[in-house]
Amino acid sequence: MNVLPFPCTRPVPEAAAEVAALPYDVFDRAEAAAYVRDRPRSFLNIDRPETQFPPEQDMYAPEVYARAAELLHERIADHTLFADPARSYYLYELVWQGHTQTGLVGVCPIDEYENGTIKRHELTRSEKERDRIEHMRALGYQTGPIFLTYRDQPVLDVIIGAAKAATPLYHFTDDEGVTQTVWEIKRPDAVEAIHAMFQQVPCAYIADGHHRAASAVKVGLAIREEAKAAGTFTGKEPFNFFLSVLFPASQLTILPYNRVVSDRMGMSADELVERVAAAGFDVEPAEAAALPAHHGELGLFTDGRWWRLTQSAALAAELAEADPVASLDTSVLQSRILEPLLGIGDVREDPRIDFVGGIRGTDELEERAGSEGVAFTLHATSIDELLAVADAGLLMPPKSTWFEPKLRSGLFMHRIA
Repeated sequence: MNVLPFPCTRPVPEAAAEVAALPYDVFDRAEAAAYVRDRPRSFLNIDRPETQFPPEQDMYAPEVYARAAELLHERIADHTLFADPARSYYLYELVWQGHTQTGLVGVCPIDEYENGTIKRHELTRSEKERDRIEHMRALGYQTGPIFLTYRDQPVLDVIIGAAKAATPLYHFTDDEGVTQTVWEIKRPDAVEAIHAMFQQVPCAYIADGHHRAASAVKVGLAIREEAKAAGTFTGKEPFNFFLSVLFPASQLTILPYNRVVSDRMGMSADELVERVAAAGFDVEPAEAAALPAHHGELGLFTDGRWWRLTQSAALAAELAEADPVASLDTSVLQSRILEPLLGIGDVREDPRIDFVGGIRGTDELEERAGSEGVAFTLHATSIDELLAVADAGLLMPPKSTWFEPKLRSGLFMHRIA
């Protein structure tokens, strides 16, 4: 791995708490507009510039992206943000519900994404890529860090732990109760030690941010071609790298990513449960919300009732011989229930299915399912499962992982043009 320090555009310390925002894609349009209404310095104003327009405005129009660029330059002009010329690493610590994770902020070569050194486990959608591509081209910045993970390196942990003894650059607790602390690392010997240690890391994995990564790479490659055509390309330009935060795998928390289907395809609740049992599950009524305790177990809610589904011995034996993707609970749910029983083929496109992150409670699942729909709870995909899928060069079903806490946007920006 080649992880480099970089000149970061970032908030002045006194503005960091106001600027830091949840990622752009955890909000729908109405939620984003409501969030920024009383938060003029939140980075979400820049990340979701359609919030600056009436609701009927086409959110992908050129003038919307132009407004994002205007806002960014306004925040630089009023000294909310500034461009630090020093080539530094940053440590980014998030503490949430007693859990601590610390990542290194740097830039990674787009070529390492292209050659598979940075591994993927999800497909991306072109329309979502286009949005971030236009956003980056308008701003000349990559503003959303890619959440990467790597197998633990004890010596690297020691180096990073020592760097945390310094005075933090930022330290605050946000509205979601996440305490965020950032340290800058610019001393030459510390920078060189970290760079050398990461060169011993054979690969990294995209944990979250597949669309942001794909978009950043496509923008970088496009600018590279322009530079080659102009005869100015050197390979060292900032567009050859994308902004990343790298965390040791053991520190990450993955929550379930639950599903809701809007109807039962004309079946009664009892008929659906019977067909689920015939599909290879042992089915038991549950007195309360069925929250799976282990791999191989699912919860089902419909018509006001909960059931606990456990893979039968025959199904479990069959899946023990399957590849790392086919044995995932999300895959089993899809192949055994969602597609054959409920007619959900492409979960990325079918409007009848919705996804609910595990940070939200079962009350929301029950409300969304109503009297005619079906909700499913899953056990969280493990980090070992994610790494195994990526190492095999395979892809998970969409929405297989929900990471908490989310990385905030606006604390680190990488100028690419």
